[in-house]
Amino acid sequence: MNARRKRSLSYETVKTSIQQRIADGGWQPGVRLPSERELVQEFGCARMTVHRALRELEAEGLIERRQGSGSYVAELHPISNLLQVRDIHDEIAERGHQHTTRVFSVTREKAAADVATAMRLRKGSSVYHCRLLHLENGVPIQLEDRHVNPALAPDLLARDFTTVTPSAVLFEHAPLTEAEQVVEAVIATPEQAKLLDVLPGSALLMVSRRTVSQGAVASIARLYHPGARYRLIGSFSVPPTAKHA
Repeated sequence: MNARRKRSLSYETVKTSIQQRIADGGWQPGVRLPSERELVQEFGCARMTVHRALRELEAEGLIERRQGSGSYVAELHPISNLLQVRDIHDEIAERGHQHTTRVFSVTREKAAADVATAMRLRKGSSVYHCRLLHLENGVPIQLEDRHVNPALAPDLLARDFTTVTPSAVLFEHAPLTEAEQVVEAVIATPEQAKLLDVLPGSALLMVSRRTVSQGAVASIARLYHPGARYRLIGSFSVPPTAKHA
C-alpha cells in the first residue's frame, strides 16, 4: 500500500480496525491505547481521521479519553447478574448512570408453536410481544425481545415503556417464584447490529430467560448485549460443609 493510498483511509476504516482489536482481545479493558500520533503513524492517515475515529468510539462507550493521559479501553460494564433477575433500570441507576428506552413495538399476537411451548400455553393463545432497546448514558446495551402472558400482566399494553420497564410491570403483577436463564454467544444480524451500534457479524451475548410466578410462566425473553463491551457476573457462597462439584 503506497503512501497516497494510505492517506485516503477513512475514519470508518480506522474505527473498525480499533473496534476489531478490542473485540479480539488484543487490547483488554483498562489498557491505554497508542497516542493519536502513534495511530497516525500506524495507519498512515491524517490526524483528524484518527481523532474522529476515537471520538466516535468514545461516544459508543468502547473507549474512555482522559484529559492529559490519553485513551483507554473502557472497562466492561456488568449486566444482569446470572444468579438474580433484576430490572435493568435499577442496575443502571445503581451505577449512577441514566437509563433510557426506545420502544419499537408492544403488541398482542397469537403465540407461535415455539413461544406457546416455552410459555406452557396452547398454540395460538394470545400473548403480548415487546421489542425494546435499553441505553445507558445514550449507549445501547440491551435489545429486549419479550413475550408476556396477558393473564399475569393484564395492563401491559397500556403502560409507557419509556418510563417503566416490562420487568418492573411483571414484578408488580407477578412476583417471581422461579427463573431459568441460558447464556449463549451469537452473531449479530444486520438489524441487531444496527440497533446495538456494533458491526454486522459482531459477537453478542444472548440471555434467554423464562420467569415463573406461582407455577405459571409470566414471560420469556431474549436479551441481546454487545459482547465486546459487557460481561455477565454472578456470585454465590458455599456452605463450609459443601463439597465442590
